[in-house]
Amino acid sequence: MELQVCLNGRRGGADGAGAPLSPAALADSAAEAVTAGATEIHVHPRTPCGRESLSPRVVGPTLDALRARVRVPIGVTTGAWAVPDPALRLKRVGTWSVLPDFASVNWHEPGAEDVAEQLLVMGIGVEAGIWSGTDGAARFAASPLGPRVLRVLAEVTDPDPATAEDSGRSLLIELGTAHGRPVLLHGEEGGTWPVLRLAGRLGLATRIGLEDTLLLPDGERALSNAELVREALLQRGR
Repeated sequence: MELQVCLNGRRGGADGAGAPLSPAALADSAAEAVTAGATEIHVHPRTPCGRESLSPRVVGPTLDALRARVRVPIGVTTGAWAVPDPALRLKRVGTWSVLPDFASVNWHEPGAEDVAEQLLVMGIGVEAGIWSGTDGAARFAASPLGPRVLRVLAEVTDPDPATAEDSGRSLLIELGTAHGRPVLLHGEEGGTWPVLRLAGRLGLATRIGLEDTLLLPDGERALSNAELVREALLQRGR
């Protein structure tokens, strides 16, 4: 099973998660997660003060630190929360000099297709982020860029463990053929583990990490991304 590890996401000190933020901490966490079985990395680069950034002065050193420790594909976010203005977000991405292997683009966000097109021109793989509860699936179905993306990142935003699996199945139905692209299916918060098990049963790639959940399936606090990866490999197909 392809297993992406999402190292930090939007977690901060207030979460009490111990999510890695600095390039050095991200590199340490990535190395541990890959040793545990992760096959690729997803990261949200941060400034020294902990703010998410798409600046080349932040993205570049983060990628360099990670690549000094791991030899797996590395992706970054282009989430609108990092740079809300679509034109500025596009400009920031266009100035990257150290390039990730792939980047996620949330298809429901303003300017998503422009960002995706820029990434493709730069030779960066695009993860088309399709969130449940948004119009992302419909917009992606109509997009001429659909056949060119690396894969679809299907994100179940339902945090209820009792209904997240059904939400995941509904999202996959919405996606239809997804332009024939591979699908990585994952959940978040309380829905993380039910959706991960669903992905395993369906033979789909998935992801795990402190971005998506702070807890192990038994409700205990996870101590690290590596611990979550090890548990994910045990949970697949259950």
